[in-house]
Amino acid sequence: MKQLVPLLILTLFLLNCKENKAKPIEEKAKTPFVWEAANMYFLLTDRFNNGDVSNDINFDRTLKTGKLRGFEGGDLKGITQKIEAGYFTDLGINAIWMTPIVEQIHGGTNEGTGVTYGFHGYWASDWTAIDPNYGTKEDLKTLVDAAHKKGIRILLDAVINHTGPVTKKDPVWSEDWVRTGPQCNYSNYENTVTCTLVENLPDIKTESNEDVELPPQLVKKWKAEGRYEQELAELDAFFERTGYPRAPRFYIMKWLADYITEFGIDGYRVDTVKHTEAYVWKEFKIVCDYAFTEFKKNNPNKILDNNNFYLVGEVYNYSISHGKAFDFGDKQVNYFDNAFQSLINFELKWNVGQKPIEAVFKRHSHILNSDLKGYGILNYLSSHDDGKPFDAARKKPFETATKLLLTPGTSQVYYGDESARSLIIEGAVGDATLRSNMNWDAIQNDEKTQAILKHWQKLGQFRATHPAVGAGIHQMITQEPYVFYRSYSNGNYKDLVVIGLGLPKGEKQLDVSRIFADGIELHDAYSNKMVVVKNRMAIIDSEYNMVLLENL
Repeated sequence: MKQLVPLLILTLFLLNCKENKAKPIEEKAKTPFVWEAANMYFLLTDRFNNGDVSNDINFDRTLKTGKLRGFEGGDLKGITQKIEAGYFTDLGINAIWMTPIVEQIHGGTNEGTGVTYGFHGYWASDWTAIDPNYGTKEDLKTLVDAAHKKGIRILLDAVINHTGPVTKKDPVWSEDWVRTGPQCNYSNYENTVTCTLVENLPDIKTESNEDVELPPQLVKKWKAEGRYEQELAELDAFFERTGYPRAPRFYIMKWLADYITEFGIDGYRVDTVKHTEAYVWKEFKIVCDYAFTEFKKNNPNKILDNNNFYLVGEVYNYSISHGKAFDFGDKQVNYFDNAFQSLINFELKWNVGQKPIEAVFKRHSHILNSDLKGYGILNYLSSHDDGKPFDAARKKPFETATKLLLTPGTSQVYYGDESARSLIIEGAVGDATLRSNMNWDAIQNDEKTQAILKHWQKLGQFRATHPAVGAGIHQMITQEPYVFYRSYSNGNYKDLVVIGLGLPKGEKQLDVSRIFADGIELHDAYSNKMVVVKNRMAIIDSEYNMVLLENL
């Protein structure tokens, strides 16, 4: 029966395609945004682009740091500049995920790698404020508005399970808020959750339902800034409306929800999900959904579409093979239902390095359309904390783009993937080597880098234009040459593409008889050439070994 499903869907598409003539290019603007097919760009806010040098130093963060372990100047204005310049649009990006932008600890740590400041954003000291190194609330508003005008969604990064480390400038939060031990050993559910992630990273008592007072350092800070009464009034209103106890996790949820209601962000990537009780994320979804509804109600002219607020979780070592259940050894947890729409897939980098690409495509498509139907995964091949990326030396940037952007699921382009930014930096220790500054100079001046970028742009734009690539059903047409199609439908919207990889340069023939009728005019988005199907074949003469066929 399962084998009949692709044939049935294909039959429906054939009936539709044979009836329709080529559509005008203008209709491409009506392509729906589908989170499960999105092309998402992930960047470190501090490392992407410096748009305002006047905010590079704050809180006297002036100690000499280890290599790439201090603030480098990247900020919200720098991201906005690239949005407005069309950099992301040219790359086919329709969602941007930024590392946390909340105010970081003021001091630095020294754990044997030299002084490290919270440039990465994961060491919060005040969830209600934007760190001045990244910019201001007005900068964030400008960024979100600029992105939305381009049809780009914005994700911030949410951390609920820990504060920043304790330093001379940053005292530990009170013991009714955090625990400072034991350190997790990750052998079962409890000692993955009720413990500190690493040494000197105080763990929020997310399991607590006891009322707690605000941390004294926040009270003192807010009073000095003249906003204590306002913050207190907002908290009172939140707890009165929800009926939640004034427990630590609900304070943080309220503070994170404010970025939704105030700025209209479209989603959160949630950090360290499995280090917090599973029910916390169901609560967080309720809070976020309410905030998103309020934003839409209060800003009807800023509604992009009817998509829900998006939550994608980082359950470390989750892979698509798990389906919905992540196994702790002594307990299995479903993080999808009533919580996350998607989880990061840690498996792809191994799969594409060890298996034929057809096996990877087929398997991802099958699971996403069966066990995970209605949900999604976020695929990546390099990231900010994966010390074993697919291509650290950047010897295979073209292959990386092809495999990442054509694998079913949401794609995560890590900043610099598209420009072969090296992930091996001499003198950088640990994950710092993954977090160098964006290589804008190479993009501007190096022809090899520009050729790599062009490949990513072509694939990215094709993916963004066609939800079928990421969210459709995959079916191989021929193995030699390797040609496959992807089909997607939702209501009256239908999308169908044919893709060929590893083809000969020059003239190539693709048997599209199962997909497109004779006389249909197709466009190859890679070579930008038109072709008319004749005698069941699409014959294209181009200098490339790839074909991306679409029916405009």
